Amino acid sequence: MSGRVGELSAQQAEALEQFRENIKDVLPQLPAQHDHFLLRWLRARNFNVQKSEAMLRKHVEFRRHMKADSITTEWKPPEVIEKYLSGGMCGYDREGGPVWYDVIGPVDPKGLFMSASKQDFIKSKIRDCERLQRECELQTQRLGRNVEAITMIYDVEGLGLRHLWKPAIETYGEILQMFEENYPEGLKRLFVIKAPKLFPVAYNLVKHFLSENTRQKIFILGANWKEALLGYIDPEELPMVYGGKLTDPDGDPRCRTRINHVGPVPRSYYVRDQVKLEYDQCMVVSRGSSQQLEFDVLFPGCVLRWQFSSEGADIGFGVFLKAKKGEWRKASQMQEMVLSQRYNSHLVPEDGSLTCERPGVYVLRFDNTYSIFQSKRISFTVEVLLPGHLQSPKACGGSGVQAEGASGSQS
Repeated sequence: MSGRVGELSAQQAEALEQFRENIKDVLPQLPAQHDHFLLRWLRARNFNVQKSEAMLRKHVEFRRHMKADSITTEWKPPEVIEKYLSGGMCGYDREGGPVWYDVIGPVDPKGLFMSASKQDFIKSKIRDCERLQRECELQTQRLGRNVEAITMIYDVEGLGLRHLWKPAIETYGEILQMFEENYPEGLKRLFVIKAPKLFPVAYNLVKHFLSENTRQKIFILGANWKEALLGYIDPEELPMVYGGKLTDPDGDPRCRTRINHVGPVPRSYYVRDQVKLEYDQCMVVSRGSSQQLEFDVLFPGCVLRWQFSSEGADIGFGVFLKAKKGEWRKASQMQEMVLSQRYNSHLVPEDGSLTCERPGVYVLRFDNTYSIFQSKRISFTVEVLLPGHLQSPKACGGSGVQAEGASGSQS
């Protein structure tokens, strides 16, 4: 049995009755009290009444804390989020469910995080979820049948290394977890279109936030994605840019009045000079010397990602490739993969990424050889992200640190 109204086994029906009895004290605080709504929580926990009750009671606290009942009418996000966070609801699928679009490529994650708080991002997504839930209720009334889940389309054309910026990935993970915990069974299907080679790496970073049930609803479409979308969405409900016939009143095929298409965030929106980060490690680079971090990358397609800040003054930084692990090499004896230059990381934390096209030993070199008076304390985080066909991050390498003293050979 599907676990939906009219399709319940005797055991499921009994669980629903017990569930309703257990939560009767909080029913008035929920956005809906009908069986369709309550069954979503039971299905999310495989009809384990105790786990479903714990999940729903936690959701009640979430709604109270986030003021979810009024967030769509009384809370207004910062202007930068309204203008530069992509996405929007546009049209309905063939079963009457709302369709939500996210246009990832043009988004400027770092610019957004320099301009608004993480809490504002999360609240904006809660507002979107509440609006979509309300739209499902309206569709139920219009169509005379239950509508409780949405279709999502992720346009990931232009997905790049800048989107793998750690603060953005971590916040996105929190948003996914929030969605899983508070809007169960709210997703019918998610289509990923125009996926570049980097997409599997990005997906690996966030998929652990998703339940297995949600993962099974994600479909990565190939070159025939327009035809595939039309199998689920009528042409009149699908924007022309995505293979349908829908346009804005002025003929815009992108339907910009409903789907926010964005670009880089102007620096005039920046409200802070830096994003506060928590780093995994720290070290001191002595005056007139350098420190090297080694990462043994075993497979092509891994992404090397770093963040660092320095205290008191700038630091030189570059990424190199060498043949053997553990053997000291001057910069001039290695292949330069990221140009070595000085960064004002004492003012603004530095972050970057490199797609490792070849296996080998990749060396992150912090250079303080130009400073004869001052040592530099460096706080840093470095990660090696796997290509999509691999799973365990341990398979991609390990690290070691080597120091070059002031009296040693310098490059």
